[in-house]
Amino acid sequence: MLFSPLTIRGRVIRNRILSTGHDTTLPTDGTVNAALIEYHRARAKGGVGLIVTQVAGVHETARYTSHLLMATEDACIPGFRALADAVHAEGAVILSQLFHPGREIMESADGLLAVAWAPSVVPNERFHVMPRELDEEMIAEIVAGYAASAARLAAAGFDGVEYVASHGYLPAQFLNPRVNLRRDAWGQDRTKFLRDCLQAMRAAVPDDFIIGMRISADEREEAGLQAEEMLEACRSLEPLVDYLNVTVGTSATMAGAVHIVPPMAYAAGYLANAAARVKQAVSVPVFVAGRINQPQVAEAILAAGQADMCGMTRALIADPEMPVKAQAGRFDDIRACIGCNQACIGHFHRGLPISCIQHPETGRELRFGKLTPAVRRKRVMVVGGGPAGMKAAAVAAARGHEVTLFEAEAQLGGQARLAQLLPRRAEFGGIITNLSREMELAQVHVRRGLRVDRARVAAEAPDVVILATGAQPYQPELPEDGSVQILTAWQVLQGAKTGRRVLVADWRADWIGPGIAEALVSQGCSVELALTAPALGGQLPLYVRDDLAARLHGLGVRVTPYARLYGVAGGTVYLQHTASGAAIEAEADTIVLCLGHRPEDRLRAELEGLPVELVTIGDAMAARTAEEAVFEGLKAACAI
Repeated sequence: MLFSPLTIRGRVIRNRILSTGHDTTLPTDGTVNAALIEYHRARAKGGVGLIVTQVAGVHETARYTSHLLMATEDACIPGFRALADAVHAEGAVILSQLFHPGREIMESADGLLAVAWAPSVVPNERFHVMPRELDEEMIAEIVAGYAASAARLAAAGFDGVEYVASHGYLPAQFLNPRVNLRRDAWGQDRTKFLRDCLQAMRAAVPDDFIIGMRISADEREEAGLQAEEMLEACRSLEPLVDYLNVTVGTSATMAGAVHIVPPMAYAAGYLANAAARVKQAVSVPVFVAGRINQPQVAEAILAAGQADMCGMTRALIADPEMPVKAQAGRFDDIRACIGCNQACIGHFHRGLPISCIQHPETGRELRFGKLTPAVRRKRVMVVGGGPAGMKAAAVAAARGHEVTLFEAEAQLGGQARLAQLLPRRAEFGGIITNLSREMELAQVHVRRGLRVDRARVAAEAPDVVILATGAQPYQPELPEDGSVQILTAWQVLQGAKTGRRVLVADWRADWIGPGIAEALVSQGCSVELALTAPALGGQLPLYVRDDLAARLHGLGVRVTPYARLYGVAGGTVYLQHTASGAAIEAEADTIVLCLGHRPEDRLRAELEGLPVELVTIGDAMAARTAEEAVFEGLKAACAI
């Protein structure tokens, strides 16, 4: 069913694959630019049926970030028209989300706190925003803004718009009796604001213009919209919309926001049942998203009648050609999303352009969208079979070079092999599967179990050597008397046994320390996580961080922030408060070090003087993350 067409208001969507609205941070001045056009063109060319572009603000008070697209002036029309033309030329249908956040304001362009508007003065918990109550004049302005914005998108050649009533944004705030405390008409009938907006938009656009609505079937929060409340609203508003796009969660709280972009800890397609409940209540088409990362998952949802179209946004971020590969039966060639959230939503929360740790070409289509064939075929030797080396080898070979990759271990993957062993992180191993397949398709020669030295490089006589030799755990010199066992995270993941009381020393504030803590609790250990950072997971994408925080809290892991490992004496672990310098004492049988990594770069010095070009990438250059490793592999290979 995935490749059967769907017709809405006379527009034929070629398949049931949807790229849902998601902020890319590619626009720089509130208008469509070349980078955004090429981003969506790549996905349309890759075979997606329907693209819903990122939110476009309908009123000046809708600026919830400093890089929001705006549809409030006619000057936006040429950019939107260029985007629509590019997507249509590749055979896809395109809609734009229309948006007002209400109280859900993240940040402003100049750093000053914005005035946020909402139905009532009820604070937002997540962004610590206390809104101002909308008056009737402002409500009328916003309703008119929706209508005028829809008309501009129609003039630009878009096929329709999607009214964003999901995730606790302004329309959902009007629906929620715990947020909308008004006593006037908009409080007595909490669907009135949505009805007014939808009717105004319909009156402003042509008859064949699609108007859909995105909703949270359940905000998964005690003070949020509940499932029955949302179902009642869907039944009431159904005559005014052409489809319902179902999700769950709310931006207003930590627990609710995780569902905006659920991390890999959530099961694939986990919202199918929520969509099915909506579908049973209405007659318009129902769309669903939520970790639908493989065509087989989408096909199962469609075949079960739980939805009519599947949002596969991160699947398309990881592999823009996923639809055409699936339709051709090339399932092994699909670069499956692993749900890490690092370079997609993680970049957005840091104000950076979208990308993907597995496919750094994403968001960089203007620079890397098309591989340039090599001017002269060279012999390339890649040393190290982790993510950096695999990406470098695959891209260099795809450009026409003769590439051999050498890996000292029997298996490829580097640190990704360890990452996949952490609780609820098994999917991270998909990066190994995907990059291995890229190398196979590019005809890279792979030699495992061979450690490279100067003699081997001299014998191979390559033109270029790419050093991707990775890193080793950083182990500082600690004053200690042997009374407490000291292990690295690597040793624990490789099977080393700990004592019952464990202190995990976490310098990086990423997922390694919390993951080790979770694993050890499951083995019956009592665990304290000591952070040098102010809070757990400070380096992680927000939804990954919050999921881990919830998990460790439920497991009873004690978290001590501002705590630097100092030393061990007489069975006591001594820590130092990183802000005050005061001593902190802890009792433990074992310390597990999660203190980062040091580059394994000795081979470079050994190769000095050989007539080869040397390039160092990834952790061998400086220990960071898989994202930097894969991107540097791409850059190095493109430069040969």
